[in-house]
Amino acid sequence: MPDVVMPRLSDSMEEGTILKWLKSDGDEIARGDELVEIETDKATMTYEADTAGTLAIVAQEGDTLPIGEIIARIGAAGEAPASDGAAAEAEAPQQAEASGNGSPAETPAPPAPAATAEPPAAAPAPESAPAPEGNGGRPKASPVARRIAREQGIDLTTLQGTGPGGRIVKADVEAAASGGAPAVAPAPAPAEVPAPAAPAEPAPAPAEAAAPPPPPAPAPAVAETGAAKGDVAVQELSRTQQVIARRMAESKATVPHFAISTDVDMEGAVELRTQLKAAVEKTGGAVPSYNDMVVKASAIALREFPRANGSYKDGRFELYSRINVGVAVAAQEALIVPTVFDADRKSLGEIARDSRALAERVRAGVVTPPELSGGTFTVSNLGMFGVTEFTAVINPPQAAILAVGKMEPRAVVRDGEIVARNTMSLTLACDHRILYGADAAEFLARIKALLEQPIALAL
Repeated sequence: MPDVVMPRLSDSMEEGTILKWLKSDGDEIARGDELVEIETDKATMTYEADTAGTLAIVAQEGDTLPIGEIIARIGAAGEAPASDGAAAEAEAPQQAEASGNGSPAETPAPPAPAATAEPPAAAPAPESAPAPEGNGGRPKASPVARRIAREQGIDLTTLQGTGPGGRIVKADVEAAASGGAPAVAPAPAPAEVPAPAAPAEPAPAPAEAAAPPPPPAPAPAVAETGAAKGDVAVQELSRTQQVIARRMAESKATVPHFAISTDVDMEGAVELRTQLKAAVEKTGGAVPSYNDMVVKASAIALREFPRANGSYKDGRFELYSRINVGVAVAAQEALIVPTVFDADRKSLGEIARDSRALAERVRAGVVTPPELSGGTFTVSNLGMFGVTEFTAVINPPQAAILAVGKMEPRAVVRDGEIVARNTMSLTLACDHRILYGADAAEFLARIKALLEQPIALAL
């Protein structure tokens, strides 16, 4: 019976969560049928069957499993699911326990070896009790179960998990919300230990020998506890936030960053956009933004500086033939980077359409893993939030990331006079293992030249 395993649906995916089975246990399925919805670190995807037969579900909704773990099996048409035999074996001891006055049926224990007289080992804890998952006795639960529990105000430590190894799954939390889930008896509170009695104060010394007053007592220790901070709300990270936190920490810890900045005179870009806007209004379509111009300028410059379009890996340079520019989009409580593929070959109008469509899909939560993968360079823009200049963190394994600040009128000197010009700051963060200082400076200067003489962007 062929196994269906947790698939790899994105470059950074390490595990996935079963959100919903679209077929039932024992259903006859055809190749290409949609089987299951899987939540990854980046998006929710539907996985299709690659063979026909009878479905035997192994992993339940809410379970989180690593890549390659079995989630189902598909047998020949009409073949009984493999899980039936396992279920029968699981029911056998339960039937034995149910026999005789409600007490477990006694079975003869195997005789102990004559040479030993050690007492029998303690019985293992029931599998239904939620086992600790980390520091502080945190219960084992799937991300979906945690989210629902948080929304419903349910304490996971009061639930018994029915998933593998006592893991709390979605069904357990939903049953608790409807009042049907058994609760675990709360552990008794530890006995209070009486505080040691304060030592008796010494008798005061005679007046003629009185010592100077003692220094003031230190502040009470409560300042170091949570009481000084008020009520503390602990918020679980989503899978996307967990991946972002891990990858950014790895980037800063393992990639030798350096950053360079420059100011760009955007007067020519402003004039070009005005002309493009007038033309688009007559024909309809997306008006290129200044960020679209930065993406196009970066793509052209990447074609001329191949190492900026590569990565350092295992002591080698990897140089990519395609130029795929990731555009950072602020989604709900996360930063998502969809990809504009072959940006060097696309017109400014095509980049504008692609960027808007991708941003809308990200904010709607329907962007797909293929749209989030394959990037060779990233552009991050915080200008719309009033940020004039910042340094972004490299998205490994890319060689660099370009941070774009706010475009605003600034006082500059032109022909010996101080004039106001629309100016924008660019900051390039680089991996020094592949992109050295001089190369990075030339690459950034090329982007600046393209934006200050933007006619090449419209070709």
